[in-house]
Amino acid sequence: MSDPIRTCILSRDEAPRDGLVRLVRAPDGRVLPDVRAKAPGRGAWIGVTRAALETAQAKGKLRGALARAFKTGEIVIPDDLAALIADALERNALDRLGLESRAGMLFTGSERIAEAARAGRLHALYHAADASDDGCRRLAQAWRVGSDREGSDLRGLVLPVARPILSMALGRENVVHIGVTDRLAAGRLGEALDRWRHFIGPDPVGFRQGDASTANPIAAPCATAAQGASAPGLSGHEPAVTTHEDFE
Repeated sequence: MSDPIRTCILSRDEAPRDGLVRLVRAPDGRVLPDVRAKAPGRGAWIGVTRAALETAQAKGKLRGALARAFKTGEIVIPDDLAALIADALERNALDRLGLESRAGMLFTGSERIAEAARAGRLHALYHAADASDDGCRRLAQAWRVGSDREGSDLRGLVLPVARPILSMALGRENVVHIGVTDRLAAGRLGEALDRWRHFIGPDPVGFRQGDASTANPIAAPCATAAQGASAPGLSGHEPAVTTHEDFE
């Protein structure tokens, strides 16, 4: 069954609901993120970046859009709504990594990943923000060779968190590189990571480095996202062309 289409209350762009972020109104009137879209009641959907959301909030456009979406009741918009959304998307993405790890769908360690990549079994490749450029390049080259895509720009994705955070999420020590050999797991991870990275933008506010220090991870040389052709890529936010009801 296809993913239902929703409309961003700010940009009016349409997209599958799994690519947007749902906001809900709590009983006390506060507007809060519901990134897993599980809370009961009417929701409002946003597909803009953090910077665009903060601008809309500062200009009062967010309040107007939410009032039209929820239709009734007092609305209280937290000053740190953007930060709450970013934190919720990060937790959701890291939780997904942890779930896939516990299910045996991903593995760590440069040698194991390189072996799987050269054998053509790799569907997704991720790096900690403080991974070395050389390590990223070597694994990307192994992936291109194994995928028969030498000369292409196929490479892994540098995540906006450093190795201490990834290590805690996976329950393992010193997680620098992550390889995924299951196509469906790569798709699930791509969805969660895509939403998070789209919202925080190319220069994330409050980037969590743990104990490490690094330059902007999204702009790092090996940070361009690419996954195997058989799995959904981290391609950013693409408006859909079909229509559906705006709110749930």
